[in-house]
Amino acid sequence: MKDKIFVTGMGIITGLGIGKDDTLRALLDKQSGIGSIRYLQTIRKELPVSEVQFTNKQMYQLLNIPDDDIYTRTALLGRIALKEALQEAKIYEKRPNRIAFISGTTVGGMDKSEQYYKDFLHNNHKNHYIETHDCGATTELISKEYSGNCEVVSTISTACSSAANAMIFGANLIKTGRVDAAIVGGSECISKFHLNGFNTLMILDKNQCKPFDKNRAGLNLGEGAAFIVIESEKSVKIRGVKPLCLFSGYANSCDAYHQTATSPDGKGAFLAMKNALEQSGLKPEDIDYINAHGTGTENNDLTEGIAIMRIFGNNIPPVSSTKSATGHTTSAAGSVESVISILSLLNNFIPANLNFKEPMSELSFTPAVDTKTSKELKHVLTNSFGFGGNDTCSIFSKTY
Repeated sequence: MKDKIFVTGMGIITGLGIGKDDTLRALLDKQSGIGSIRYLQTIRKELPVSEVQFTNKQMYQLLNIPDDDIYTRTALLGRIALKEALQEAKIYEKRPNRIAFISGTTVGGMDKSEQYYKDFLHNNHKNHYIETHDCGATTELISKEYSGNCEVVSTISTACSSAANAMIFGANLIKTGRVDAAIVGGSECISKFHLNGFNTLMILDKNQCKPFDKNRAGLNLGEGAAFIVIESEKSVKIRGVKPLCLFSGYANSCDAYHQTATSPDGKGAFLAMKNALEQSGLKPEDIDYINAHGTGTENNDLTEGIAIMRIFGNNIPPVSSTKSATGHTTSAAGSVESVISILSLLNNFIPANLNFKEPMSELSFTPAVDTKTSKELKHVLTNSFGFGGNDTCSIFSKTY
């Protein structure tokens, strides 16, 4: 494959913990971050979610940010994940010549604006949070963790495929020669807008979600952030850094079937996987693990399963949805699950699909419930699907 793009660093924070090490331990131990609401100010306490187990004040302290600086929860989560990614990629030690920062989010700073909107109407005490409401403001706040100049700073907002599309944008900037490296990913906190919106759609499970189960009843919302550093082969050699893996293939499609549902035949999901495989030069039988979008909703799990069967036929590799552990981190899901997929690739394990009990009669496969695998993982695929049928697939491969 020409124009190789390497992953040289990654960082993550979810309800499973802070950083790659905590995340890896939790996945290997088949832990879940899903539980009762602790931090979101809502009356809907009966709905389980996966929250990052830190208050905003604690995250300020972790980042050594002055108390009077204005940050939203989405931005705090993003800075923590970004810091880890920059450290692993040794960006602080030797910067790439030209770098981009691309972040995906949908809620942005809504957690603060929905909390203070009455103040906006009646006094000026919290007006400074108005400026942090939009998605671009969140990206600017997160990017403060990187003190250098960026050739491109941009925000992607395509619902649950946002972070995955940020990764594609960054990769294309590298391939076209606009930049040498890109910091890509996404961040999203849980807001009342999230919770009430998904509840109105009647797709929230009142128990822990069970993706690809016959009796699945919906998703659990999660929050978190993840960023990966991707670089051209030339940049890797100039900086003298060791790549973690290859970002070997990616593709986006949009079936535009419905505002909130995917097409019954899974056409968008099928095209995303098919085109990502073609770009990578790999065949379906080369894929060793699929990190599915797997929301636990009736529509997604059926249509994604149909698309997987269409692509892989009778040789479906292990499939699991890690949203059963992290919750659905919405706009951050693409990068959160990419980091998880890379961890599985580098450590040769299959993240378990938690809470699964009964197979779906429509599907020829059942999700993996054990972390063990009988062979080395060489290529892993991860799906991220958004509202409007905006479907993205990413493939990561070992470097040898």
